[in-house]
Order: sequence, then structure tokens, then C-alpha cells
Amino acid sequence: MTTLAARTIDALRHEHDDLAAVVAAFTDAELTGPSGASEWSAAQVLSHLGSGSEIGLAGLQVALGLREPLDDSFNPSVWARWDAMGPDEQRSEYLRHNLTMVEAYEDLSADQRESLQVPVPYLPAPISVATYAGLRLSEATHHGWDARVAMDRGAALLDRSTAVLLEHLAGDLGFLLGFIGKADRIADDVVLSLGDSGYSIAITDTVSLASSADEPTATFSGPVEAALRLMVGRLGPAYTPAAVTVTGNVTLDELRSAFPGL
Repeated sequence: MTTLAARTIDALRHEHDDLAAVVAAFTDAELTGPSGASEWSAAQVLSHLGSGSEIGLAGLQVALGLREPLDDSFNPSVWARWDAMGPDEQRSEYLRHNLTMVEAYEDLSADQRESLQVPVPYLPAPISVATYAGLRLSEATHHGWDARVAMDRGAALLDRSTAVLLEHLAGDLGFLLGFIGKADRIADDVVLSLGDSGYSIAITDTVSLASSADEPTATFSGPVEAALRLMVGRLGPAYTPAAVTVTGNVTLDELRSAFPGL
């Protein structure tokens, strides 16, 4: 059985290869046109992913002792440089920087993947490679969808990424749901079974994902990737598969309200 770190790095590789093939075909109009992120063009999505890959790689290099710890000016300087790029450069630089980051993860030894701890400025303690790569996979998966849906309104998350991210969200990345989810927007406590995936979303005084579905109060039926998109605010009516239904003590519209996204 592969490790979570290995599965996450493998998913990052597939996300990169898939999105690289998609965005390489974008015309200038498509590159500057709308994306699944309401306030960003497709090029701006790629800029966000590219700057994130540069920042993420720098953090990994710090953990490996390849560079000095980053100061508070590092991230803003990266964002400013990317914001100043034109759309075509944002695409080409995303492809270059993201590939470099993926290859850096792939180059880690088995021991480094399991023992290395990576500092993250907004977290109280360093985190494992699996969790650090999981944070990056979440960005790559959901913003990758933002770019793909610009060309294909029926775009879905990649199966490999969906499976790995659900595993992360039911584990060490569960704090993300507590931050993203707005439990106070749902009147009653909810245990939402995600079809036959074995996972459930619990909405009480906070939001969490469990790798079990005991005593559900409601059921989400449909592709599990759609349930993951729901959790990050990407299951608006225009992007909801026809097979999706919600039954029980909560409605789909109420769930959309509880997961407004970032």
C-alpha cells in the first residue's frame, strides 16, 4: 500500500499534466475570459496557481535546508511579480513553476516524504510532507477546476485528486472545513452521508468530514466529486450534475449557503 504522501504527490502530478494540456489550447480570448472563480479570468487563476507553486516550493526548500527561512516580504513580492505579468506570460510561467514544484516533490526520498516537517507561517507547528502537499493539492484541484470549467461547463474534479483530498479532509486537513464551512447557517444538526463513498459531513457547532456515515440525517446522492466541490463553494446551480439530489433534514440550497467558498 502506498503512503498518503506518495498518493498526494502522484495526484499533484496528474493535476499538472491534465491542466497543462487544457490550458495550452486556450485562445487569447479564452485566457482572458471568465473562469469558475467569479472574480478572476482564466489567466488570473493560472497566476494564482503559479505564484502558489513558487511560494510552496520555497517553503519545501526551507524545510530541506536549501534556503533561508522566508521573511514577511516574500509572499507579497511573489504576488506582485505575478500580478504584473500579461495573460500569456501568466500561463507560461504557471506551467514552468508548477512543473518545477511537482518535480521537487517527486525527487524527495521515501524517508524525506515520511519524516520531513515543513514550517507554515499561519500554523502553530510544522506539518508533514503529506499534509503540506495536501494543502497544495487542494489549491491545484479546485483552482484547476476553475480553469477547466472555462472551456467545459460540465468539468468534474479528477477522480484521483477527489479520493486523496477526501482522505486529507477526514484527517489532518479537517481544519480547513472548520474555516470554510458556516455551520451557523444550518438550523439543525446534520450528518450528511455522501452516497456510497463511506464519508459523511457533520454540521453541528462546526463542520467536519468523517470517514464513516453512521446514523445519517440526510443523504447526498450523486458524484462524490460534486460533494467535494460543494464543500469549497463550487456547486452552484450552473455547475451541478443532474444526478445530484439531497434528501433528509437539509436541502441542497441550505448546504450551498453553509459552504460559500473562498
